[in-house]
Order: sequence, then C-alpha cells, then structure tokens
Amino acid sequence: MAFSLFSSKNRIVNLVLNDHSVRFVELKQANPPAAQKWCERFLPPGVITDGKITDSDTLANILEECIDEWKIKGRQVRFIVPDPLVIIRKVSIPADIQEDEIKGYLYLELGSSIHLPFEEPVFDYFPLADNGKTRELLLFAAPEQNVMEYAEVFSSLKLTPIAAEISPLALYRLYYQLGQSKEKEVLFTVQFDLTSVNLCIFEETVPLVMRQFPLPFDIEKWEIKQDTAGRMVFKFTGETDELVMQFEDILNEINKLVDFYRYTLSNEKRDVTKFLLNGDHPMLTAIYEEMEERFDIPVEMIELESDEKGKTGSVPANLLLSLGLALKEVK
Repeated sequence: MAFSLFSSKNRIVNLVLNDHSVRFVELKQANPPAAQKWCERFLPPGVITDGKITDSDTLANILEECIDEWKIKGRQVRFIVPDPLVIIRKVSIPADIQEDEIKGYLYLELGSSIHLPFEEPVFDYFPLADNGKTRELLLFAAPEQNVMEYAEVFSSLKLTPIAAEISPLALYRLYYQLGQSKEKEVLFTVQFDLTSVNLCIFEETVPLVMRQFPLPFDIEKWEIKQDTAGRMVFKFTGETDELVMQFEDILNEINKLVDFYRYTLSNEKRDVTKFLLNGDHPMLTAIYEEMEERFDIPVEMIELESDEKGKTGSVPANLLLSLGLALKEVK
C-alpha cells in the first residue's frame, strides 16, 4: 500500500521523520529482516509539528548534515507519511465500477459523496467486501500539499523520493515477516512514541481503523543525549505524575477503541486478540507492564534476534518502524 506519487527503482534508503526525530535504515536482508546500517538524529521542537513541516529551512539544514554523516547522498528514499496527516476510511462504491476505473471514480467523488477534512488528497485504497450491488473499499488519504513538502525537501537535497507509506502498515509488514502473525487474528498495534501515540486495529492484514494522539512534550523536562552506539537516549527529569497521567489517558483511549471494534465494527462477532506494542518512548517497558496488567489481551513486542553488536547489528526497538518500511516491495 503506497500513495501513488512516485515511481520505483532500486538501492533505497528508508526515512522515518516525526516531531522529534529523523531515522534511517538501509536493509541488509529481508529474511530474517536485518539492517545493513541505521542512524538517528534528534529534531528540536518547532521543526515538525503534528506531522507538518513548520521550519523547512532548519529541517533541510539538519537533513543535509545527516546525508553527509550517513553517506546517503544521491540515494532514493522511501518515507513514512507522519501519522497525524493520515486518514483511514471505509467507503462504498457501485459494484459495476471496473478495477481500472476505481481510482478515477474516487477522484470524482472526493469532496462530493466522499468527504475528507482536507482538499487535494493523495490516496490509495484496498478492496474489501462486494455484495453485487456495492463494493466496499478502505481509503487511505493524506493532504497532498503536506506529503509533497517532504518530497520537495528531499529533492532539494538531491535525494529521490520513490514511495510514501503509513506507519501501521510498515510495522505490520515487519511483524508478518518475522512470522508472529496468526490466522484470523485481530491485531491492535500501539505505536507509543515520545511525542505521539498511534493506535490501529487490523483484521488479518487489513488496517480497519486508526487513531492518532499527540503527547505533551516539554524539552525542558527531558535530558537528551546519544550513547556510544549512536542511539538517542531520553531521560525524563520532570514530575513522574505528569507521565502517569499521559499514560492513563492513552490507556483509556485504547480501551475505548477495543470497545468500538467489538460493539460497532464487528457487531460483537469478534474481539481484539492481541496487542502489538512498539515505539521510541523511553518508558516503553513500563507501558508494556501496565497494558499486561490492565487488559485481558496478550501484549507482544517485536524483538529481532542478532549476534551482532553496534551500528550494523541488531536494530534498536525505536528503529523497527524504519526496518518495516525497508521491507516494502521486497520480494
């Protein structure tokens, strides 16, 4: 699943940008998934806000330094469309619309029968049920202007953007590639990052519903440094109660989405069967333990086995999303 803005070639780097970081992974092998190289860089507040580029000059300067340091000049790039920009919506179209006409039909209906909270979307779709009269599709959309701003920053630095992806699909791809998926499961992915949380529910391989929540982030209350392996290390120096309240709010939202799936989306026919927790939040282990205690649903995390150490060895947990992106279109 990709937003169809770009053509595809080979030798690709994989970038994940959010409000507080830029991360890069280059794939070594797909099975089992392993990284040839990975790197990350902290972004100060105000460069990207709620997924939108708010200071393109500073972002370009930081990326230029990263390109030189990571030795990725002139490369082709896949990137994640930041979660706050993405909408997943179920839509119905007449069943007699031919496969090669669906995209054109959706273009015509956007803004009339299909309403989105932004104009000029870039989108993709996934076919669902067909009852003979109507066909259901899952629509993935984002504002084209914001997506293209990322592409233009990359292009200005002589990187060539070739594909844009959404984070739940990148995470699920890695989960599936590692053989952790089960038949007929309903997977609830929780991407718990320093400045935001993404919740998404999959039936089999299809992401049916997604919710995005920003987290308050006051840089004055965090100590940020890099360890000897090049990983960013965050240590909270504020009042612990602040984080506890943030976690409590998110756990309540998780509970609401579990109930929404059970009672509304599946009409009490199915339940969430597993949580998949991932992210770069430094308290991820505590979040995992709290979820295990609070929910009667198994909680898993993705763990890569590796005997190697250092930059070309095992990818840290906070870069697993980049590794999932790197698996895109790998045969």
